[in-house]
Amino acid sequence: MPLRRGELAKRTGCNIETIRYYERIELLPPPPRSGNGFRSYDERHLTRLAFIRRARELGFSLEEVKDLLRLVDGGHYTCAQVQELSLRHVDEIQRKVEDLRRMGRALNEMAEQCSGNQVPECPIINILSATP
Repeated sequence: MPLRRGELAKRTGCNIETIRYYERIELLPPPPRSGNGFRSYDERHLTRLAFIRRARELGFSLEEVKDLLRLVDGGHYTCAQVQELSLRHVDEIQRKVEDLRRMGRALNEMAEQCSGNQVPECPIINILSATP
């Protein structure tokens, strides 16, 4: 049964503007139009949009999603190819986690220098305002 864009958005939990954007950048193929001129999405669009949303929820960049979809669209992918893309993404996540830990430690060190008193002088502001 054909779906309109609003119905597609509701069924996938995806914003209508996001669907338009995915069509514009060719992640989601443009749907055919019905006799009355409305876009007519089908099960393929629903499945593809669900794939994109899940990949984005896992932190895959739009470029990584495009790479995954190229493999799927070509129909000649191997599990090893998908695994390689996924493991590269895991490495990137690990780098980000380490960066976040470093930032957390730096903020904790700054916070430890703060007395927490009701005074206008604040070491955190002073550190953030310091010129290199």
